[in-house]
Amino acid sequence: MSTLKGQNFRIYLDQAGYAVIAKSSSCTVTLTGNSEEASTKDDVDLASKPEITSKSWSVSVESLDVVNVSAFLTAIKSQNSFYLMWDEAATTDNQTPEGAAFARKGTAYLNDVTFNFNDRENSTKSLQFTGSGPLTKLQSAEQITTVPVDDAFTKGQNVRLYLGSDNSAVPAKVIASAKQLSLHVSLSLEDSTTKDTDGDWQVQEPTGLSYDISVNALVRGNDTITSNVDAQDLANVQDIYETATPVKWQIANVSGPNHRTKGSVIASGSVVITSLTINAPNRQTVTYDAQLQGYGAYTVGA
Repeated sequence: MSTLKGQNFRIYLDQAGYAVIAKSSSCTVTLTGNSEEASTKDDVDLASKPEITSKSWSVSVESLDVVNVSAFLTAIKSQNSFYLMWDEAATTDNQTPEGAAFARKGTAYLNDVTFNFNDRENSTKSLQFTGSGPLTKLQSAEQITTVPVDDAFTKGQNVRLYLGSDNSAVPAKVIASAKQLSLHVSLSLEDSTTKDTDGDWQVQEPTGLSYDISVNALVRGNDTITSNVDAQDLANVQDIYETATPVKWQIANVSGPNHRTKGSVIASGSVVITSLTINAPNRQTVTYDAQLQGYGAYTVGA
């Protein structure tokens, strides 16, 4: 029997039927035994005796599919749990589960997600799931919903951040000379097991939601701007930071001259700028990094 290759080990989510996370490039499954030292004065030697007191599990996935960004932003905001499964996969597009002896399934929360939209790169998403309750063995291979496969990827320059100057008007200005954009959402979880909980597995409960946006841009680009869409440059971003009040934002698909024509809005909300760093190394282009912290809830779409 040949060794198992990474493309044949896949994570499945139950969204009206189990389906693979499309265009995934890597995944990691972590099973953790939380232990306490059980040695006492009755033990003659110096050897440690760890005893498992509870068990937990988590799954992380990297993917090049950001078409369904809205679905995952909605899921983590709604604090929805997922049925999650891992198994050996084979046949067309490596999607059909084989019912391997190591295959497991359980309930998990999507507790951390990051979307990266970087210039001249394929956009990516990073998903982190934390298990809630026990894992169970598969009795047989699960039936799945096949995900259509294509070679279309979202280039980062086709998704941009629009940032307002106040917290009232819909933002109409992109970040000038932007290079990188990241949207990160985190769901805080707390162990909710009690003495009434059967077994050793930890059960999780959502307790809070936060998000942040990070941007990298040139202080001054040398592009020829032919569009009529205004932009926020470093001076404008500094003004927003110094005002220290929330401003409106949108992340949207873009097209047209200079990639500044707003299309469908992916998400929107309000932020405050919490950090601004200007990078000016000798003989290199001057850039700046801005960290924006979510103020209140975000909205999926406009």
